[in-house]
Amino acid sequence: MEAERDGGTEPGSVVTPSAEFPPLGAEERAALGRIGARWHGPRRADDLPVDPTLGRHDRRPRPTRFGRLTPIDLFTVAQPDELIATRPAYLPGNRAGRAVARLRRTLVGPPLASSSVLYERMRKLVALPVLSSDLLSSVAYGPEAMLAVLVLAGGAALGLALPLAALLAVLMIAVGLSYRQTIPAYPHGAGSYLVAGDNLGRTAGLAAAAGLMLDYVLTVSVSVAAGVHAVTSALPGLTRWTVPLGVLVIAVVLAGNLRGVRTAGNIFVLPTYAFVVVVLAVLAVGYAKAAGRGFAPVPPPAVPAAEGLGLLLVLRAFSSGAVSMTGIEAVSNAVPAFRPTEWRNARTTLGWMVAMLVMLFAGLVGLIHLDGLVPRADETVLSQLGRVTFPTGPWYAFLQTTTALILLLAANTAFNDFPRLLFFMARDGHAPRRFLHMGDRLAFSNGLVALALAATGVFVAFGGHTQTLIPLYAVGVFLAFTLSQTGMVVHWRRRRGRGWRRRLAVNAVGATLSGLVLLTAAVAKFTEGAWVVVVAVPLLVLLFRRIHRHYATLHRALALHPPPPGPSGPAGSVGSAGSAEGEELPQQVRHLVIVPVARLNRASLRALAYAASLGRPTLAVHIAPEEVEADRFRDQWRAWGDHLRLETIVSPYRSVIGPLAHYLEALHATRPELTLTVIVPEVVLRRRRHRLLHSRAEQRLRAALRALPGVVVTSVPVHVSH
Repeated sequence: MEAERDGGTEPGSVVTPSAEFPPLGAEERAALGRIGARWHGPRRADDLPVDPTLGRHDRRPRPTRFGRLTPIDLFTVAQPDELIATRPAYLPGNRAGRAVARLRRTLVGPPLASSSVLYERMRKLVALPVLSSDLLSSVAYGPEAMLAVLVLAGGAALGLALPLAALLAVLMIAVGLSYRQTIPAYPHGAGSYLVAGDNLGRTAGLAAAAGLMLDYVLTVSVSVAAGVHAVTSALPGLTRWTVPLGVLVIAVVLAGNLRGVRTAGNIFVLPTYAFVVVVLAVLAVGYAKAAGRGFAPVPPPAVPAAEGLGLLLVLRAFSSGAVSMTGIEAVSNAVPAFRPTEWRNARTTLGWMVAMLVMLFAGLVGLIHLDGLVPRADETVLSQLGRVTFPTGPWYAFLQTTTALILLLAANTAFNDFPRLLFFMARDGHAPRRFLHMGDRLAFSNGLVALALAATGVFVAFGGHTQTLIPLYAVGVFLAFTLSQTGMVVHWRRRRGRGWRRRLAVNAVGATLSGLVLLTAAVAKFTEGAWVVVVAVPLLVLLFRRIHRHYATLHRALALHPPPPGPSGPAGSVGSAGSAEGEELPQQVRHLVIVPVARLNRASLRALAYAASLGRPTLAVHIAPEEVEADRFRDQWRAWGDHLRLETIVSPYRSVIGPLAHYLEALHATRPELTLTVIVPEVVLRRRRHRLLHSRAEQRLRAALRALPGVVVTSVPVHVSH
């Protein structure tokens, strides 16, 4: 593998469903063995129902109201001490839950087994449209964004579009070559986040991740806004429905991605390829017409100057045109989504993407200049170009249809990369661990939903206007570009493998150009909205650090440590006072069982019987509102036989949960080495509507005691069938 020859292979984690269950480290594994060696009371497997499939069904058909059906096993035996859950085991036990599950299967599809993760990857012909839809669709609004700034200086300033487009083409090639080198050096994906963090430090990696996250959210918002604008350009009557249409599109793209990578890829293949074909047709016919008139440019209409032509305006136009490059990093983030050999297929796909981007972007800017088109508020420049190129026939409608489709579906690139970035961040403890979880269709469902909600909020907040979203767009992505390429410069200097100087030079050029665009966009568009991103990035970095600090604290609290030296018998380590939550050996645990009893009935007597069966010291507690009730309950207790110790607490203000919780807290403070097991009798009702008729005191008690260490709350249910 080339990355190994270059010394560039970095340690990483393959994206698998098991990533949310990290293995123990060497020290914790050794501590686990030492703790286990001191456990007393070996288990007796012959006394336990270790296999729930044995004896559950007789495997013989039996008559039912539907006929003679064979029962379906919920588990199968794979090997000794291992069961595999079958699909029926995932169905809820109640009717409403099963109805919701059926609806979910209809929308998302049936669940996929974890072993199918390899088959859910993409081949190059599918990965190209899936990962390039954002990059290629940006040519529909990138040139217009650049021209919209230049036209502020009057029609004469539009001539600067050609040299600016040439500079942007050089930038695209330089950044594309830089990322082609990043892919084999970091074949596990994660792109800018991993590269910057590994070579420039944690803060740089988190800044790159923050920039990319903002970019992905804006990618969805801008792409959908531009797509809806393309629709309303052809059908002006739909303009007032801009926001509802955009929200609907985001929901549709979310649903498509929830069905899995491969299914989403099959959905989005045709629109991307159709857009590329129709734009190439526009370029071919347009340049053929221009050749017929000797490539003489058509004079643009007279446009009054609103600003003076200066360096700041030119820089703003350049940074606006640079939004055409958003999505160029998508492949490096999604390397694990390719079929083997992942890094090689990813690098080839990126090469195709960059070549197509340069050809389409440069070709459109040149043809717009030759046809003398200027941005208009009521119609996109690409729509104007289509009308000029195809004045008759169905080709204009085809252009607008494919443009709208690819713009609306360009958000799919962000839906591929945003959840994957969150996966890598969650693996490192910088994002909530729920983003490690793969859904039923082996997609990162939590990350997909988070992106959809964030993008919908931004889209609605800005009213679906593309031009108001563009200024926020370039800062985040070019921050990630700059940090990633700078990190690769440090990477090559450290590794110094074969050809490292040439590779370092390529990444240095990409870092320099990306940094210039970043600085330009941040300064030139600061007052237009770029300040939001400039402020949001450090705030996100601070948030990521706080999340990491929380998980580090949690890990230290839950990490395994060797047991303290001393005797390990039943008498050892028991008499010493300490925290009940510090016990790791069964012979260290000392119980005090407490049963709150409101009245003596079947539920409370069952809870008392269960507590006494444990063979541990047991205390019953009754909360009475007045002395009369306390005397009455003690009399009933003696009539029962006074089998357990009873503590009666009079609560003159009639509160139950507060006095009971404070009493237990006082017991814990007196003997912190004791584990207080609170057994609550609970009446389980069959019908949900009947729950409103009961106080649910056991739930309120559980909530009140949750913050108290060394207290275990459990319930003994009594089911009521009515």
